[in-house]
Amino acid sequence: MSVLADVVLAQGQGTGLLLLMGIAVFVGTVGAKVVQKLRTPQVIGYIAIGVILGPVLGALGVEVIPSEMVDRLEPFNLFALGVIGFLIGGELKREIFVKFGRQVMAMLLFEGLAAFLLVGLLSFGVMAFFVDWHIALAVAVVLGAICSATDPASTTSVLWEYKARGPLTAMLMAIVALDDALALVLYAVGVSVAGVITGHQEKGLVFALGTSFYHVAGALVLGAGAGVGLTWILKRIKEAEKVLAFTVGAVLVVIGVAARLDMDVIIATMSLGVTLINLEPRRMLSSFELMRRFSVPIYVLFFVLVGARLSFGAVNGMILLLVGAYVTGSIVGKTSGAYMGASYSRTIQSVRNYIGFCLYPQGTIAVGLLIMASRKFDADTGAVMLLVVIMGAFILQVVGLLGVKFGIKRAGEAGMNITEDDLVESYKVGDVMDTGVPVLSTGMSLSEVIRVVSSTDSFYYCVVDDENRLAGVVTLDGIRNTFATQELNDWLVALDIAEPIVATVSPEVALSDLFEKAKRLNLEFLPVVTAENGDKHVGILDTRSVHRRLAAEVLAKQQEADRMYGHGTEASGA
Repeated sequence: MSVLADVVLAQGQGTGLLLLMGIAVFVGTVGAKVVQKLRTPQVIGYIAIGVILGPVLGALGVEVIPSEMVDRLEPFNLFALGVIGFLIGGELKREIFVKFGRQVMAMLLFEGLAAFLLVGLLSFGVMAFFVDWHIALAVAVVLGAICSATDPASTTSVLWEYKARGPLTAMLMAIVALDDALALVLYAVGVSVAGVITGHQEKGLVFALGTSFYHVAGALVLGAGAGVGLTWILKRIKEAEKVLAFTVGAVLVVIGVAARLDMDVIIATMSLGVTLINLEPRRMLSSFELMRRFSVPIYVLFFVLVGARLSFGAVNGMILLLVGAYVTGSIVGKTSGAYMGASYSRTIQSVRNYIGFCLYPQGTIAVGLLIMASRKFDADTGAVMLLVVIMGAFILQVVGLLGVKFGIKRAGEAGMNITEDDLVESYKVGDVMDTGVPVLSTGMSLSEVIRVVSSTDSFYYCVVDDENRLAGVVTLDGIRNTFATQELNDWLVALDIAEPIVATVSPEVALSDLFEKAKRLNLEFLPVVTAENGDKHVGILDTRSVHRRLAAEVLAKQQEADRMYGHGTEASGA
């Protein structure tokens, strides 16, 4: 173990823990930037950094994130999952279930059960060659149940990263939110069967199903009740910092109560978010936006720790075959099952074709269920199952995140949920400057200037010399002031009434930097000049017109995404 790891463990939950978290967030963010350059979802970068800081460097004797510290951060993982559940709930508006309720449930059941059956069969086929068939069947049932879960954290992270909006995105949000409940039910059945087979089950299947119902239904009631209370509070608060404080506090309370009462944390906080967004849809949007900004470092640390859980020390042939069965069964089962469910419920073609590619990612939910299920087996079998699920989940994360990106891009939904801020960050001055405003030559008479101005609707005109070099600017206010000297009008030219230039900008400047500069100087118009010479006129930047153009572009994208919904079903049988 490295010196840093020794320090972290020696410090326990004090400064050593803070050091570890700081390193994980900082290096994880760097890793995300690197993979983004490769046009890969940034979540893969977080997980890859976790693998490097944990098992890879650990194998070299310089482990940065020791496995003991990952276990100590389990309360943080609950918090991260709670935040993820809350944000997913904020996406599940009433109209989604009204439009797609039948389709979502059909796809959820088909893809979950197909993966459950296929992984179970393949895992049993592998294990039967190495261990007693009783143990093989028990392991297969548990692995099949666990693989049905889809990781909502990484899936929604890709959707938000690529600004997705449309029917595929809406249905995917609903499915990954409800997938956890299906996985819990299958898990309860699977563990009960495994317990009977291995002799560890003390109570019957009915008791296990009742416990699973309590986990889900209790979490829904808890979240809904907290959502009603939080809505009442936030309706009476306007300060953004207090809105964030009350929202985070409510999420923490729901997480704590759910964990104490042995309820599902993600479903509880998801129910909180669903209640909040559907009781006061417009007023509560700010709460979700603030929480989304607050959650960035939480996401980074969460996924880095997911990668750090991997351990390659005990890998053998049977484990590799089981990992192959787990991954293959999950991919084939979810792809084919989702397609069958979409076809059965007659969803639109884009959803039918690509929803299956978006359901592969797995994460801490699957690992957590496996940790609980491993108590039904002896230590060696439990360790094998844990390693299979962790390795399989990592592979499915990488493949699955690329699958989500592929699905939303092929469905045409990437970039449909952009905001004006997103456009500002992506544009340069040259992309939005106005080159249609006529320029005024320095020797142009006042009467000619007035003729040009009266034939256009601009408020701002550049004055240039014979070589197109910027000499000044003329504004409508400046022309009005000139009329006070009526007797001189016949002698005035454009240069005489031109005002001095306060600032200029070049086409290569980022639009975000331009807006910041214009706000600082209190300017609405800036001349655009060439970057090489710094004085050759090429256009005008009107900040008000640019904002109107960006707002229109955002609205057009959203309307285009909404048109994809159609009626939510194919014409026949809808």
